[in-house]
Amino acid sequence: MYARHDLVWLTAPGWLAARAAAAPAHAEALARWQSEDWPLTVRRDDADCAPGQLGLGLSPAPAGGAKVRIAVRAAPADVARSTAPLPLKAVLAALPGWWRLPLRALHDESLGLTLRAYGSVALQALTGQDYIGPASDIDLLFYPNTERQLRAGLALLTKHAGALPLDGEVVFPGDRAVAWKEWIVAEARQARVLVKERGGVRLAPVNALLASLGAA
Repeated sequence: MYARHDLVWLTAPGWLAARAAAAPAHAEALARWQSEDWPLTVRRDDADCAPGQLGLGLSPAPAGGAKVRIAVRAAPADVARSTAPLPLKAVLAALPGWWRLPLRALHDESLGLTLRAYGSVALQALTGQDYIGPASDIDLLFYPNTERQLRAGLALLTKHAGALPLDGEVVFPGDRAVAWKEWIVAEARQARVLVKERGGVRLAPVNALLASLGAA
């Protein structure tokens, strides 16, 4: 029902449970997140999650130190609503000026392809807080339905990676995600790739993932 990187808003009882289970050091961040009605992000489930329990996370804006990632768990009844990750177009206005034109060019060339943002770029757009710094990447999710879309998307990302710090994942049917840069190297060698799913990570041959795509 939920995929990694989906955005989830909790109910009031869901927040009550999340804050009760949180470490004291995270209390202020969770209270701010709830008061602002910012979404949490679906992450990989913990090994000891109860059946049906959902692994979520939030990351406050860096304040001169290392990034902090706070893990939260929720029951399905605790979810008020959810959406897919933000479309690339939805984050453009929140980005630094030096990224906007090249990213808009990427967006304009991606017609027919599905590109969505996550990570620091998405958090800055969602919260209005400062997440992006000189070393930040632009994390994008790319969802091909066919092998032709896969080839077109990889070519597009490779082309624009020369001007932008692009990173991210190709998401194959069934929410099976592979780092797109790793995919390019592995496919050339016919090697296996690391596949990330909500339930865990595993190695899979590239041909098995290609077989899940349509040929058109």
